[in-house]
Amino acid sequence: MRLQDRTAIVTGGASGIGKAIAMRFAAEGAHVIVADIIDDPLEGGAKTVDAILEAGGKAAFRHCDVMQSADLEAAVAEAISIAGKLDIMVNNAAARCPKPMHETTEEDWDRVVGVNAKGVFLGCRAAIRQMLTQDIRNEVRGRIVNLSSQHGMVRAPNAFAYGVGKASVVYMTKQIAGDYAEQGIVCNAVAPGKILTGKTGAPIAPKAIEYSHARTPWPRLGKPSDVANAALFLASDEASYITGENLMVDGGWMAN
Repeated sequence: MRLQDRTAIVTGGASGIGKAIAMRFAAEGAHVIVADIIDDPLEGGAKTVDAILEAGGKAAFRHCDVMQSADLEAAVAEAISIAGKLDIMVNNAAARCPKPMHETTEEDWDRVVGVNAKGVFLGCRAAIRQMLTQDIRNEVRGRIVNLSSQHGMVRAPNAFAYGVGKASVVYMTKQIAGDYAEQGIVCNAVAPGKILTGKTGAPIAPKAIEYSHARTPWPRLGKPSDVANAALFLASDEASYITGENLMVDGGWMAN
């Protein structure tokens, strides 16, 4: 129960990696606010909140568009109403656009960068504003875990806007860690490699899977639980002297 009595917000927590993180945090004792624009998992199955409650955990759903600062501030306010504090902010919500630069429209750019960069900025800002008002507990006022990607450090083939957005997350994580360490705010990122979430379509097309296996030394591709375990570590008291890091969960992709 590494997150006993902690309150956490997980954006994009209805599906995929976000769902896995929310459920892992709840299993470790956190009261989780699942902040998403939908509550039905994209890959099917039980809703995140329902699954957590069924397992005996604590969770609530809040409609949240991460491109709207008011929605994120409302999610933080809900955390305060529950426990009087926000211990953990996970900025997981993401958008994709599998297009090279010359085919990327302004609308594509605004949507993808709006979620992947602006959404993380707004989530971090809302969390930090609250965390700065909180007392220090075990050296820390609050923890932020951002979801980046290996494609924030190397090119995202034919996905220009996505790569730029994720590169922004890598940078923001370092800047926030340095700017707010003295105030007791820890900020790290998890960078997943190829994760099979159960979603269908282009991400699991044979060509995409072949490419991912070619880049990944480990014999299998990733599972949402691999990322959730890393996020749990960074959200726990075990990671107090780790800040500004971009933890690869990629089966060796970036080492290959």
